[in-house]
Amino acid sequence: MSGKSFACRCEDVTIHELEEAIARGHRDIESLKRYTGFGTGWCQGKWCHALCARVLEAHGGDASQPFTARPPYHPVPLADLAAIGDEPGKRPSNT
Repeated sequence: MSGKSFACRCEDVTIHELEEAIARGHRDIESLKRYTGFGTGWCQGKWCHALCARVLEAHGGDASQPFTARPPYHPVPLADLAAIGDEPGKRPSNT
């Protein structure tokens, strides 16, 4: 097979890079995430976490604990998430 097999599309982490990191001693999910950067992109691991955990466990690592997720870089008001307000992106007034 030619080409790259991506484990994390957001951060362009390949299966090969995961295996290399595991071989270097990153044998738990948090350490692997910090070394490779998987799970730190737009999806925050929703797409790649399960795949990376399977690769880690297949190589004798421990994926039993969840990794530390990070909050969004730019805070989002709850009203925006709930779609409250007259116009998109505008918060309702408290009058």
